[in-house]
Formats: sequence, C-alpha cells, structure tokens
Amino acid sequence: MDDKFLKPYNPKEVEGKIYQTWEDSGYFNPDKLPNQSGEPFTVVLPPPNVTGTLHVGHAYEDTLQDIVIRFQRMRGKRALWIPGTDSAAIATQARVEKNLQKDEGKTRHDLGREEMVKRTYEFAKNSESTILNQVRKMGASLDWSRYAYTLDDKRNLAVFTAFKRMYDAGLIYRGSRIINWDPKGQTTISDDEVVYEEEKSKFYYFKYGPFVIGTARPETKFGDKYVVVHPDDSRYSAYTHGQKIELEWINGPIIATVIKDSAADMEMGTGAMTITPWHSLVDFELAEKYDLDKEQVIDKYGKLLPIAGEFAGMKITEAREKIVEKLQAKGLVEKIDENYVHNIATSERTGATIEPQIMEQWFVAVDKEFTIPYSEIPGIESGSKITLKEMMRTAVEGGAVDMPQEGFRKTYLHWILNLHDWCISRQIWFGHRIPVWYKNNEIYCGVSAPEGDGWEQDPDVLDTWFSSALWTFSTLDWPEKTVDLKTFHPTAFMSPAYEILQLWVSRMILMSGFHLGQAPFKKVLIHGLVRAKDGRKFSKSLNNGVDPLDMVEKYGADALRMGLIVGSAIGSDIKFDEQRIRGYKLFANKIWNVTRFILENAKDFDSEAKLVDYTGTDTGAYSMHATYHNQLKTSLEDITLDLENYRLYLAGEKIYHYFWHTFADEIIEWSKPLLKSGDEKEKWATQHLLLSILADTIKVLHPFMPFVTEEIWSSLPAQLKKQKLLMVEPWPLS
Repeated sequence: MDDKFLKPYNPKEVEGKIYQTWEDSGYFNPDKLPNQSGEPFTVVLPPPNVTGTLHVGHAYEDTLQDIVIRFQRMRGKRALWIPGTDSAAIATQARVEKNLQKDEGKTRHDLGREEMVKRTYEFAKNSESTILNQVRKMGASLDWSRYAYTLDDKRNLAVFTAFKRMYDAGLIYRGSRIINWDPKGQTTISDDEVVYEEEKSKFYYFKYGPFVIGTARPETKFGDKYVVVHPDDSRYSAYTHGQKIELEWINGPIIATVIKDSAADMEMGTGAMTITPWHSLVDFELAEKYDLDKEQVIDKYGKLLPIAGEFAGMKITEAREKIVEKLQAKGLVEKIDENYVHNIATSERTGATIEPQIMEQWFVAVDKEFTIPYSEIPGIESGSKITLKEMMRTAVEGGAVDMPQEGFRKTYLHWILNLHDWCISRQIWFGHRIPVWYKNNEIYCGVSAPEGDGWEQDPDVLDTWFSSALWTFSTLDWPEKTVDLKTFHPTAFMSPAYEILQLWVSRMILMSGFHLGQAPFKKVLIHGLVRAKDGRKFSKSLNNGVDPLDMVEKYGADALRMGLIVGSAIGSDIKFDEQRIRGYKLFANKIWNVTRFILENAKDFDSEAKLVDYTGTDTGAYSMHATYHNQLKTSLEDITLDLENYRLYLAGEKIYHYFWHTFADEIIEWSKPLLKSGDEKEKWATQHLLLSILADTIKVLHPFMPFVTEEIWSSLPAQLKKQKLLMVEPWPLS
C-alpha cells in the first residue's frame, strides 16, 4: 500500500499537483486523446470577465460543464472544452477610468483615445491570470491550447467579418431609434446591463384638459401633446381618434391630439395616458405607428432642455418638485400618492438612472428579409428568404436547438416574438471599434481600413454581446475554414444562467444561423442562480457573499463541486449551504479511508490469478459476490443513464449513496470476516470484488470529484486499469 494512505486525505497537498499532471498529459486537448476515432463532443466555456474573480455562480457553472466533459471523455468521445475570457468592455473601461480619476485626477479625455485604450488593455491582460488560475482550482479540464480572448486578433477578425457580411446583407444599419442611455457613463447599454431597483416615490395625477393622467416623472411631460385611450373604453367614447383638444399645460396652452390604441390599459388608473416618445420605448413605438412628433426633453447629461422653459438646464431631481408646484398653482394637480413603489432602471456599472433617448446608433435589423445561402437548420431551406427573427424561432421550434426545459423554451419564443432591432453601438473606447470609415459623403465598411487619406473611422465600439454571440465558432477560428470548425461545430451542449437566455443564447443562435447556416449548439440547458442559504441573492449590501476559493481552501474543490451539484436540478436556483460542502469533505475522507482499508487488506492480492467470472454463480461461496457485482452493474447503468440525460444532480446523489451506504456500510462490513478467512480462494475472490467495485466507483465518481479519485487511481493495481490516468480511463460498461 502507498505510504500516502497512512495519513488523512489533504486536498491542499493533492489538488495542485494533480491538475499539473493533467495539463502535462495533454489530454485536455482532444487531438492528443488515446481514442482518436471517437465522436466529437464540444462545449465552450461562457467567458468570464477577464478583470473579475471567480464567484459561486462561476463555480457552479464550471463544475456542471466539467462533469459533462469528463463523462463524455471517459465515454470515448473527442471531448473539447474551449476556454476563454471576455473583455467586458464597459465594466473594464469603467474600472480603469475610476482608477485614473482616483490616482491621477484625470478623465479619459485627458489621456486621449489611444493612451486610454492602451492602459485599459494592459489592465485587462494583467488581471487575466487571476481568473484563469481560479478556474483551474475548480478542476476545469479545459483545452488551454485553444484559449480565446474576445479582443484577441482572431476574434477581432471574426467580429469585423461578421459585421461586414451583415452590413452587406442589409441587416446592419445606422439609424435613429430609442435606446438605453447611461447619463453618467455617457454610453448606450444593453438590456442586460440595466438593473431594476425598487424605489418608493410619489405618483402624480394631473389634469390634462378633460382627462386625468398619472405619472411618476413630471419632468418628462413638457413635450406631451398626445393623450392615448383604449378604443373600447366607454369613458372616452365621446372622443375620436385624431381629435384635437386645446388645454392648459405646464408652460401654457397647447393643442393635444387624441390617440385611440389598445396600448392604453383600461385597468390602469383612469385609463388615459400621455406619451413622451423621446424617453419611453412604448411611447416611441406608438409614435412610430402613427407618425407622431417626437420631442427631446432631457439631454444626454440628465438635464432639461429649453422646451422646459424656466426649468431648462436643471437636473431632473432638482426640477421635479418645482414643476409640480407650478402645476399646483395652475390647479392642474388632481392628487398625489405619497407611497408609490415601482422599479426604476439603473446602470449596472455606474448606478445612474437610465434615460431612454432617441439617438443615431448602429442596429441589427431582425425583421428584414434576407436570403440564407446555406442551411442545416430543419425548416429552413438553403437559398430561401427569411428574417433573423424567424430563423431564431425556427432553430428552436424545428429542433436544431434542443431546449427541453419547457418554461425557458416558452420564455425564449415569447421574447423572439416581441424582439426589436438590436442596438450594437457603444460610446466608449475599449472594445471592437465599428469597422466603418467616413470621408465626406462616402462610407466604407470593411475588415481593414480603406486605402487613401482622409478616411475617419466611426468612433463607437460594438456591444460586447456582438462578439460574444460569435463565441461557439469564433473560438474555432472562423472565418477560416479550419479542421476544428468542421469537426467541432455545432457544439454539443451549452448551459448558461437564465439571466442571459435572451441576451446571449438567442444571439448565438442568430449569429451561427446567419453566418454558418447551423445551430450553435445541439442542446441548451439553462441553469439557475446560486443564492444564499435563505434564498436571497448574494450582494455586497447584505454582506452575504461567499468566495468559492475560500471553500476550496477549507474543504477542497471536490467537496465544493459535490455541494453545488448534488440536489440541484439544472434550471432551479441553488441555496448555498456551507455545511453541505463540509459534508462532502467528509465524503472525500470516506472514499480515502475505504481505499486505505481495501489496499491494506489486498496487499497479498495475486494479480496474476485468473479473474473471477461471477455470471451464474448464485450459489455456494460466490453467491454474495455475484449479488454485489450485479447490484453494482445495475447502479452504474442507472447513473450512466442520468448522466446521458444531464440529470447530474441525481447521478451525483446516487453514486454518493451507493459508495457510502452500500459499498462502505454494507459490502465492506460483509467482507471483513472473509478477508480473515483461512479459505485462500474465498479471500482472493473477496479482494478482487472489493478492488473491482472500488475501481468502478472511482471511475464514476471522477467527473464529480476528479482530484481525490485521480489520486487514488494512481495507487490501484495495474490489473484494474487500461490507462495510467483516470481522466481518460474508459467508462464502466462502455
């Protein structure tokens, strides 16, 4: 028996050494696996922020995907898990700008674009090793030789190529539409970067001629000259669509127009509402529908414009009550609700209140028809005309993307149904700069700059989600037609959090469908969020955060992996409980101690003797051996089926219970008198049975607890192995 079993299992002494052994073996790379004829099985890691640190959500997501990859690798697949990180352009630039202001008292404008981009890039790359080393500590068996970064040269080429192809197809255009504007960060932001925070405020009811309208934002009402009511609302049957009404308003008399549209909610307040098309998406769409005027009231710094009269130049917060006082003096305030609670949209990065604005930006057109030259997506023929929205819907409805979770599938399809053109431009400097150049009235779009003098590149950069949407194939070096791209795409499996179902999963389907005529992945399983033990979100304000690396330090990565996976169905939120992690540390110790017992009692095991065939030996000395052997076989078949169907939480729970309660509590106890028996044949058969069960259970535990199992594997008799490393040992029953 190896001397290491003379002392308790210590993850700190084992995990770093084992991971280095895996990396040195080259087996994370499918091109170096022992079985080169296996079917490809690809997963791409959802790229974490290069300037971030590993959080519990990452730890769960990485564990989930690593279990799948390790299982498929042991099943003989050419398993490829592609690592990468995201520049997270807005967040990264914001961090650098904050440091710049704090350390030097400067803004990015003091540095200039070139120097600011250089510093931001250096900051990101200096932070890169932190997150990558943390991912390694979780045991992630990623092919580091294929590491990708969203802003590296290959991904930059992919982004520029994708933009140009979509621009040439008429699917990318520049136009004026309503967007999310961050007045503090001075940029558009994506829906995913909007955080809704509950706020208690006042709700005002104003007299608007013969109508009463309600609002929480009186500062936007200067440009309101349309009142909308539902066509079926009997309270307003006397009014006709398009009717003009003269009324007194904030800065004097105006002519208002009645609009009858089902967008008005008859159950909300009085059922009448005025609209501010420049500062509300719903109002903007109504204005587009009826070709109504759109007037800007608030500028990009959150201050009122001259349309506000004497309030011009004021910030919203200081103007609000003054505007209400003026309306009260005019007798136009019906009532004020002092306890109105609602959600306000804020910027995730700056905390500023979002001000929707109509701006000229770059958009992806989701309702415009194009001809798809090639398609492998069922329901879409090569050469047919289709819209991006239709393609995204058909990919899921037609089964190219298997989305078996019915609730998330419905959410996805509902979102597609109501999808708007996607704003892809951002007013920051760090990121993929839009590959469009201008000279006088000429416009040039290309993968590289046009020749000649006088060309000026568009100052905006692309939304990070644009580059992330190419991730499944840009990481395989598209647009080059590489062997990797042909072999490993579409990917097999994707499992991100439900927070980015619409913003990332859907856009990967859009990009892969348009550029390759393929689904980006064959199956997508959306996972839930990891929450505190009481079910609340982890947050700094609640001081309830958990650093997964602290858990690794205390209990080992194997214990953390099991604690996150077992009992956590994919799709459900997970309540994090440190005691569960501690419990699986005890389980790792149990595995170690069982191994020590078996190896100690099998020191004289004759590895050259003929192996026992338990088939049909249901009587006599070997009857229980056969029973336990068949019991194991049944358990392994059940666990394998769960893993094949991504029921990881059940598979982990079953192997845990089998090892502890059946193997350790029952079979080991049964074996003790037989190991002391004077019957050498009975003793040898018992030794062989215990070693066989140990080897098979260690194999099945490996995807869940890779470190302790690999360490044990190195000490098992050679007769039980086909491969030196457990990570490439064939799966039992395969």
